[in-house]
Amino acid sequence: MEALAFAESPQTFFERVSRLLERVDYRLAIDDDDKDAIYRLRYDAYLREGAIGPSFSRRFQDKYDDKDNTWTYGFYIDGRLVSSIRIHIATSAFPDMPALVSFPEILGPELDAGKVIIDPTRFVIDWRASREHPELRYVIVRLPFIACEFFKADMLLATVRTEHQAFYRRVFGHQELAPARPYPTLVKPLSLMSLDYEPMKERVQHRYPFFRSTFFERRMLFDVAAMASSRHSTELPMLMPSALSDSVAAN
Repeated sequence: MEALAFAESPQTFFERVSRLLERVDYRLAIDDDDKDAIYRLRYDAYLREGAIGPSFSRRFQDKYDDKDNTWTYGFYIDGRLVSSIRIHIATSAFPDMPALVSFPEILGPELDAGKVIIDPTRFVIDWRASREHPELRYVIVRLPFIACEFFKADMLLATVRTEHQAFYRRVFGHQELAPARPYPTLVKPLSLMSLDYEPMKERVQHRYPFFRSTFFERRMLFDVAAMASSRHSTELPMLMPSALSDSVAAN
């Protein structure tokens, strides 16, 4: 009876997210099959919300998918792709990121000043998975947050539609830097929000403990290129997924 009562007792939000984290597998998209599946997931998600028009290829990708400072991850539950997010780690030496195209006068000076900026984009969730797992979006946005720790980032961006600002403001404390503007490859305009990571990280982690991470987890997620090749910057771990892809193909 006690076991049954425990199983039927309502879980807290933290418990639900923590249990989901245990089931989700994070995978860096390296081979063509993984990338193709993510591009198809993107297409379906963006088309469903009217952010893009129909395409014969039923794939959605752009030039930023192949930049050296780009990381694209798939998220899997029981082997099924349920979500994806793309992360750019931008510096003055590696400035490529989609947000810079739409907001150059804001982000350009920050890069020139030596800031490290995390720009998460292409955040999509399979519509069925979003209904089965309402907490999944917290699991996904956790990844760019912990990337800030590994890459010693100053700013964590959110380029989002105006109606999505409330989520980022509530969860992380993002502040709007610019109202919605036209954004590359998308029909709907996006606004620019930003979080100053270092001053805010303890507050975020205190409110949402599942955003904490270990050094081992961060290294497993973001230092895979250094493990696969001898190229590794001690000043900034600017890992090169495209070079990693070439290395894997060569082997």
